[in-house]
Amino acid sequence: MSFQDLLDQGETLYNRGADAVGELADTVADLAGAGQLQQPAYRITLKGKDITASFADRLMALTLSDNRGFESDELEIVLDDSDGKLDLPPRGVVLEAAIGWKGKALVDKGSFTVDEVEHAGAPDTLTIRARATDLRAGIATKRERSWHKTTVGKIVEAVAKANGLTPCVSDWLAKRPVDHIDQTSESDANLLTRLAERHDAIATVKSGRLLFIKAGDAESATGKPFPLVRITRASGDRHRFAVADRNAYTAVKAYWHNLDKAEKGEVIVDANTKFERRRGVTKRGKPTKRSHLTATQAKATEPSAQNFKVLRHIYATEATALQAAKAAWEKLQRGVAEFSITLAHGRPEIFPELPAKVAGFKPAIDSCDWLISKATHCITGSGFTTALELEMKLEDVKQ
Repeated sequence: MSFQDLLDQGETLYNRGADAVGELADTVADLAGAGQLQQPAYRITLKGKDITASFADRLMALTLSDNRGFESDELEIVLDDSDGKLDLPPRGVVLEAAIGWKGKALVDKGSFTVDEVEHAGAPDTLTIRARATDLRAGIATKRERSWHKTTVGKIVEAVAKANGLTPCVSDWLAKRPVDHIDQTSESDANLLTRLAERHDAIATVKSGRLLFIKAGDAESATGKPFPLVRITRASGDRHRFAVADRNAYTAVKAYWHNLDKAEKGEVIVDANTKFERRRGVTKRGKPTKRSHLTATQAKATEPSAQNFKVLRHIYATEATALQAAKAAWEKLQRGVAEFSITLAHGRPEIFPELPAKVAGFKPAIDSCDWLISKATHCITGSGFTTALELEMKLEDVKQ
């Protein structure tokens, strides 16, 4: 090959490389123009005033934990104070936070009351921690009261009214009868948590509303289904799946006061228990207006072969004991298997109780219906990620 041929070949390779670089630059520009290369954004408001600009050059991390039930949502802001010019903010101030991506509408995450301030170094940093405002009020105050011959809906409405909240209860759940329940030196939050456990429900406060909805149903209090969250293997950079089948309880036992026999009665719920609602019969032989939950065993339980979960509370009636055992059993079925993943591209619209479908993992993982139990959104200098914790039903796990 002549020297000129070598020059010609080198020029050709150079031109191809230049063309490739140009095409890559065009592709990057196209992606950026299409919004696929985005920058995280957030907004912090104090007393209606946007104070985001004061955080712009100092923000090291903003983490927002969206929790289930009465576990308060949390906001943590870490600021750079290497120049020592930041003042310690007063506790008790209320911040409103919204997160998302530049060029798109930010997702409002509610209001948070600052309850902890930390200064550390070196290098000096200022950390501000705040909790959801809705859960810092009277709902944590201990009260003394009782309810008798009422419904779930009426109890939730009374608690909501006492705390200045708007009740949101699924219609069919609101009609559930409650024979009797006492609130003895107990906060409204604890009472609702206990009531929710009896009925396998979720009780929580979000944006001034007291929500009481069926756990695992993936629908709002109005009965509308939540949107399905789709997650692929390419969506995240870390994931973890765990199933605890060998340690799972195979039955739930609950005790109740049997006044007729002056002894303690018991009910057992397992995979073979079938439930239905039946009307009772009055002394005159007429059907009662109210129906009650009854259970039958399709197959007898074998105590020696069962790994029982025994509920500590002793219930007033057989019906309430059965209802509690049924709720505990259903909860066990949802919580046996867990899946967690950190999404490389943050999704601020995700919150607990949303149904999810995953793809690109193991068949046993992909084939199951998941429910999001916690979402942690984090904005740092390197980007915006969302860490998710999910749970699924034991019956969905493929062996």
